[in-house]
Amino acid sequence: MRKKLGFALGAGGSRGVAHIGFLQAMEEHGIRPDFIAGSSMGAVVGGVYAAGVSPEKMHALVKDLKLRSIASVNSVPIRKNGLMKMKRARKLLASVMGERTFEELQIPFSCVATDLLQGESVRLAEGNVIDAIIASSSIPGIFTPAKIGEYEMLSDGGILDRVPARAVKEMGADVVVAVDVLGSLMEKKSTGKLVNTFLRYIDVMDSRITLLERGRREYISLWLEPDLGGMDQYKLKQTEFAYKRGYELGNEHAEEIRRLIEH
Repeated sequence: MRKKLGFALGAGGSRGVAHIGFLQAMEEHGIRPDFIAGSSMGAVVGGVYAAGVSPEKMHALVKDLKLRSIASVNSVPIRKNGLMKMKRARKLLASVMGERTFEELQIPFSCVATDLLQGESVRLAEGNVIDAIIASSSIPGIFTPAKIGEYEMLSDGGILDRVPARAVKEMGADVVVAVDVLGSLMEKKSTGKLVNTFLRYIDVMDSRITLLERGRREYISLWLEPDLGGMDQYKLKQTEFAYKRGYELGNEHAEEIRRLIEH
């Protein structure tokens, strides 16, 4: 009997476009997940895919994606608790996947965000899907934190749970395939501007946490990392490169994943 397959799609900014290529390769090999959990950019790709949008359509959309398409500057950033707001990102997501609840998705999906007030990772799996995706993707300091239900300040899921393997296991997956598009922390000569220093701080912290999580192999069947070299996750210049690397990763491991779910 075929085992239930779950994909844990990790955070990683523009490097997360590799998830689209990975899913494209999976589809071409006739492999579809029973569950998906995502963090930050992994939540974006995973949620849109779970809504029934094909990897081909996602690939076409990200080819010409610009920062101004997803964010705009807050007029009063200190009061709004973030330099930018994500109303444009929300509008773009709505045009692609429609306004849906989690119960209306074609594939069971959840995403993780960080509750800044409680200092905990939370799994979002109820209510409006786009609201949850935005919360999971809101880098603290850069984007205004999101409010959902009882949670007053939700930010990027990657802060505490970069690759939500545990979440997809708890959803019911027998086989957990984790895709980490950030990999090991790369050395930098300088961080440059203040914003870059803050982002580097987040990268250092979540890399240490992810290293510990990766060692807990009891619920991770396969940990995959596309070869993205020194690609900067905070720039949108190499999305096609990321897509191709994700596609290559999927093709390389398709038969291995098939064996995991069929034996």
